[in-house]
Amino acid sequence: MVSTDSAATTTASASSTQSQNSPSNPSSPPPPLPVVISPCAACKILRRRCVEKCVLAPYFPPTEPLKFTTAHRVFGASNIIKFLQELPESQRADAVSSMVYEANARIRDPVYGCAGSICQLQKQVSDLQAQLAKAQAELVNVHCQQANLLALIYKEMSQTQQQPMQPPLDYFISTSPPHHSSSSSQFNGSFSDDNNLGLVWEPLWT
Repeated sequence: MVSTDSAATTTASASSTQSQNSPSNPSSPPPPLPVVISPCAACKILRRRCVEKCVLAPYFPPTEPLKFTTAHRVFGASNIIKFLQELPESQRADAVSSMVYEANARIRDPVYGCAGSICQLQKQVSDLQAQLAKAQAELVNVHCQQANLLALIYKEMSQTQQQPMQPPLDYFISTSPPHHSSSSSQFNGSFSDDNNLGLVWEPLWT
């Protein structure tokens, strides 16, 4: 009877010691928090249970319900699931993006869908290419005109350098009057000398 009481006392003391030491141990990990799994947007809209390996869950998160609503409106949930199951996982994200884009284009333009957007973009590309070609042609024309102008300027400069230097017309006009004045003075001088000789010979004839 005494041994039984001593064993119970030892067990109680050991459990109390563990309970006192466990909170003070910093290395013990905290208890895991309960994980609440939210259903994907597809299962939430379809009102069905979202299983662990749901095909639509990776591509239609619960934060983007409009993405699945748009695709479901045009293609339908069964077709979307069928498309994804037929593709490898590496191509499913691109396929979902294509389906969402096609669905948005089909809602905007029920007749042509994304084909209308593609045609419009191709027309814009053609117009821009035509404008670019026109601008390049104008640029080439401007370069040609500039080259012709420079060639004409160089030609005129070379012709000017090859011509001999001629004195200007003002030089002849300014230098010609002194020659006439000197000749007239010489003529006047000779005429005055003749008059003096006539005065010298005048008494001989009287």
